[in-house]
Amino acid sequence: MRTRDAVAGLAVILALAGCQRTSMSDFSNSSYSPAPLQAQPVATVSSGQLAAPTNSAQFPAAPVSGTATVGGVQTAAASPAAAASALDVTKESMVGNWRVANAGSSCDMFLTLTNLGSGSRGGTRGCAGELTAMGSWEVAGKQVVLKDRSGNPLARLYKTADSRFDGSTNSGQPVSLSR
Repeated sequence: MRTRDAVAGLAVILALAGCQRTSMSDFSNSSYSPAPLQAQPVATVSSGQLAAPTNSAQFPAAPVSGTATVGGVQTAAASPAAAASALDVTKESMVGNWRVANAGSSCDMFLTLTNLGSGSRGGTRGCAGELTAMGSWEVAGKQVVLKDRSGNPLARLYKTADSRFDGSTNSGQPVSLSR
């Protein structure tokens, strides 16, 4: 029984030791508290007309004729007939594996709904040229925009049939996706 009493006594001592104050300084003394901050004056608010910009190099170039901005993405200067006759497209319908025909060769492209920057993650396997840098994609209106890993557009395509998209890369090479 002596061992049991010793263990119980030790447990009580340890429990009480945990309740002791262990700080090394006393901040309750008012000489250690910081002085209150002084209120700062607020300038008056004014309104007026802004001056015209003097350095035009700080602004992006104006869109090229035949382009437009749809959902924050500049669309390609595709033929008006291709854009007008394009079928509706949804992101969900794009997900999965696609066969790509580009510059006389073919390769594979896989598109997901995983967010990556301003678009969704995607990639290519076995492609040549510009499409080797593809890292994301997005739908802007009736257009599918393929982007590089930095988010810059590489190619723009329109839905031309149930399982087919046609368009071109930025360099003007024709691109087709099919399943």
